[in-house]
Amino acid sequence: MNYFKSILFLLLLISSCNTNEKQKNNPLVLKETNPDFVIAFGSCNNQTLSNPFWTEIKKNKPNLWIWGGDVIYTDTYDMAYMAENYRIQKNNADYANFTKKVAVIGTWDDHDYGLNDGGFEYPKKAEAQQLFLDFLDVPQNDVRRNQKGVYFSKDYSVNNKTIKIILLDTRYFRTALTADNETEKRFKPNVYGEGTMLGEIQWEWLKNELQNSKAAYHIIVSSIQFLSGEHGFEAWGNMPHEADKLVKILKLSGAKNTIILSGDRHISEISKKEIEGLPYPLIDFTSSGLTHSYTDFKGEPNKYRLGNVVSKKSFGLLNFDFKTNAVTMEIRGENNVIYESYAQNYE
Repeated sequence: MNYFKSILFLLLLISSCNTNEKQKNNPLVLKETNPDFVIAFGSCNNQTLSNPFWTEIKKNKPNLWIWGGDVIYTDTYDMAYMAENYRIQKNNADYANFTKKVAVIGTWDDHDYGLNDGGFEYPKKAEAQQLFLDFLDVPQNDVRRNQKGVYFSKDYSVNNKTIKIILLDTRYFRTALTADNETEKRFKPNVYGEGTMLGEIQWEWLKNELQNSKAAYHIIVSSIQFLSGEHGFEAWGNMPHEADKLVKILKLSGAKNTIILSGDRHISEISKKEIEGLPYPLIDFTSSGLTHSYTDFKGEPNKYRLGNVVSKKSFGLLNFDFKTNAVTMEIRGENNVIYESYAQNYE
């Protein structure tokens, strides 16, 4: 009996050592946090499919929900049809209950904009903008009602810390992309310097928002991915000069601790890049697939990826701990399970 006890003890010891070694080498191990502020976000939400997450998201006690685009799927030139699709989503019982408890802001992407992969050429963008703002219950005297595009910023302050949310519009002003007729990819990068992602007015607005900010954290919401750009779908990598422009603005502005949130891809992942001249690593946290996801995903290159791609339906969380200056990012799914997580410490 003592012999078997000794063997059992040895096996448990080996297992414990292996677990400790895995945790030591795995940057995505979750640490216990008691967050001061919680942001939940997600994208790719089909109003005609089951919305499985609103009750689960609420369990995490978010202070804010951010739509990252594709709030509904309504590729159309018929504004009455678009309005009806927004009504369907807004009247979803779980979502309606959620919005009574949690503040909601957001930006759009192509399928709620009205045109798949669409940009400035979409002729109904002005009308679609008003319907999107109606869905978010944006007041009629809000600046977004009288500007071109849905870009917007808002500060959230708690415990003497401010988090600035910057919502970009990557649709209204975006010029043409370059089709890739040589490979199986959909797009390839434009000639360097050709095209705009945000348009002159929005670029100037963004520069002012960052330069004049005293916030401790900046969350830039881009409907499309910023760091991952090798897959051939829509991404900032299709306009490399525009991606360089954003990095330059971040460097010159002195804006602290910027995190990019993105969607669009029907997969979720966390990407991280060390950039010379930027005093913090730039993270692009993609959360995409609230109602449907890229279940046939077989892999794609992303040299900045941390951990694994999640191709199941999921939503994203950011937990801010002001005592340790840490932001814990979590990709969660059904039953609130954590698929991936990453904690970044900021100065």
